[in-house]
Amino acid sequence: MRIRVVHETIYSYEQPARSLIQVMRLTPRDHDGQYIRRWRIEPSIDGRLTEREDGFGNIVHWFTPDQPADALVIRVSGEVDTHESHGIVRGGVERLPDPFYLRDTDLVVASPEIQVFAERIGAAGDRAALPCLHRLLAGVHDQVSYTAGPASASTTAAKAFEAGKGVCQDLTHIFIAAARHLGFPTRYVAGYCFREESEGEEETAHAWAETLVPDLGWVGFDPAYGIGTSEAYIRVAIGLDYLGAAPIRGSRMGGGTETLDVKLRVEQAQAASQS
Repeated sequence: MRIRVVHETIYSYEQPARSLIQVMRLTPRDHDGQYIRRWRIEPSIDGRLTEREDGFGNIVHWFTPDQPADALVIRVSGEVDTHESHGIVRGGVERLPDPFYLRDTDLVVASPEIQVFAERIGAAGDRAALPCLHRLLAGVHDQVSYTAGPASASTTAAKAFEAGKGVCQDLTHIFIAAARHLGFPTRYVAGYCFREESEGEEETAHAWAETLVPDLGWVGFDPAYGIGTSEAYIRVAIGLDYLGAAPIRGSRMGGGTETLDVKLRVEQAQAASQS
């Protein structure tokens, strides 16, 4: 499948913002199920754009404008060829040992309620890793209602589980907390998902989890939709939680009130590319 992405993040400031820095994890890497045909990041104002790699192996761009700015648009566009791997990720960049992904973070801690939920799922059938994780996937999807919309970086897995609803980031955090409690190294994945029923449009980028399954490797699970990942997914960044894989994080001095808008189109591009 060939997937085209056009993703615009639009910032408006009440007054010109000084010392503006944007840190962007918006560039996917090749692996066995994903080949980047073209990809471009275009800030709307002049400045310096530098590329680095973080400790997880994500491609990170730092952007600093040349002058104070009262508006900034970060436009990402590209095409990616994906191939069905049944959620198994091979050939990716791995910079950290597998047990690292058992660590708790402030956003992902298994509360007593999540621990009871995870243990009940684990004891409900076949104790082998893959069947257990698929039960956990279905359990999170059934227990917590998925609601599309903007995410909050302050919502923990425990809060979302207690509320019984959340955005894809929240359901992913709950799945990660429960899977780690059961002893499975699990990480957060940020990226894009093409869904025909959405007609190629989503309000925000997507998030899901990858868990290390013995004899298979890293396998993708999407608790928001209750499915394993497929060729419809583009992996962009990984982390212990949202903060480690956030598409854009920034800092500034001044500027007053900030207004944020996001426009995203994810569409199948095979027919258009062949014409």
